[in-house]
Amino acid sequence: MIDNREKKLILLVASLSSFLVPYTGSSITVALPAMAAQFQADAVTLGWITSAYIISAAIFIIPFGRYADIIGRKRVFCGGLLVFTAASLISAVAPDAATLIIARFLQGIGGAMLFSTSVAIVTQVFGPGERGAALGITIATVYAGLSIGPFLGGILTDGFGWPAIFLVNVPIGLATLALALRGITHEWADAAGEPFDLGGAIMYSIMLFCFIFGMLMIPDMTGLAWIAVALLGAPAFFWWERKSTSPLINFSVFSKNRTFVFSNIAAMINYGATFGVGVLLSLYLQYIQGFSAASAGLILVAQPLVQTVFSPIAGRLSDKTEPRVVATIGMAITALGLCIFIFLTPQTPLIIIVVSLMILGLGYGTFSPPNTNAIMSSVNKTHLGIASGMNATMRSFGQLLSMAIAMTCFAVFIGPAGITPAIYPALMTSVTVAFVVFFLLCIVGVGASWVRGTIHGGNIKG
Repeated sequence: MIDNREKKLILLVASLSSFLVPYTGSSITVALPAMAAQFQADAVTLGWITSAYIISAAIFIIPFGRYADIIGRKRVFCGGLLVFTAASLISAVAPDAATLIIARFLQGIGGAMLFSTSVAIVTQVFGPGERGAALGITIATVYAGLSIGPFLGGILTDGFGWPAIFLVNVPIGLATLALALRGITHEWADAAGEPFDLGGAIMYSIMLFCFIFGMLMIPDMTGLAWIAVALLGAPAFFWWERKSTSPLINFSVFSKNRTFVFSNIAAMINYGATFGVGVLLSLYLQYIQGFSAASAGLILVAQPLVQTVFSPIAGRLSDKTEPRVVATIGMAITALGLCIFIFLTPQTPLIIIVVSLMILGLGYGTFSPPNTNAIMSSVNKTHLGIASGMNATMRSFGQLLSMAIAMTCFAVFIGPAGITPAIYPALMTSVTVAFVVFFLLCIVGVGASWVRGTIHGGNIKG
């Protein structure tokens, strides 16, 4: 039995780790122009600095989620802290864009280890009556990282250079690791003794890499070739999983769980419609409106700041009412915020931008905690690791989809040219088209969120 002291410590450690990853991702968005200047990088290369993390996280989250179910979630969690911290140090000293992209890929491995375990640990420690509130707090720290990231990233970039963004991770990561190793006494391995499906993990990772890489290469025709390879490999992977006695993904269990399936789809759509917003607005604010990195970062804080405030509230509310109701309202509010951004112009008043960001933050903060609560509450404890991994994978898929949309717009309207004043009209067109796609995607998400079914009515499977 875990006492209240250890519960609080677990929530603290999970929250600190949940802060690190989004802080890094959001702070990078305001540092992209500085990176472009140092490395002479074009818009597509800047997109890869962001996407490299997402690729590796998506590839490894499911395998690490299953591996954690077998060998213990605390072990994988602590390993993730170590890898993420080391990769942050490598990123800080990267001499060129290629090295930075590789380091970001390594960061993604660490992030996969963290996100495939932290939510699962919190879910197992906190019961149904308090789970939504605990998840709301954890997710609020994600938004705190998103809030502080652009502001602190802008200050660090302007004052010390972009490498300082990554150096901040090192002491925080090491302190969190020490706290976890010394303070958490329990280990969670509900599938202990079961074999790890190494063959399935390798097939899954290769298939997913081909698909993701292809998505990011679009509209280049080679992107379609990579996607075709992934699709051709999918039947072999499904066949392997069906015959495995201990599959990486037990499709027979999850496919029958409507709440689990549609909650994950809703998560993917929501991230797909919102993740690229920070990149688009960072470039818009700095290039089109002429703000400094620090000023742009301060403006972008509006969205995650609102998310931080409303996430615990939405989490607690999902303990008392059906998560689909709260989450669907959040998705609809998100769509409203995206709709306003469609009408951005070079002369859009700052107040309109800030209010739109706040609406977006309200929507996202209202959607995410109930959605996560629905996912984790719809399975039993033997599948918590893989459920957490699947949730994180859908998040990564959404992030990749969002970046693919943004990068495709850059490739179509800007091309390989560097971002100069002559290119600003094309950049403005890219931003507008991307927001149109994000809005339409979010409208689809409203439907997916609503049809998921219920959990408080006993719809718990797996």
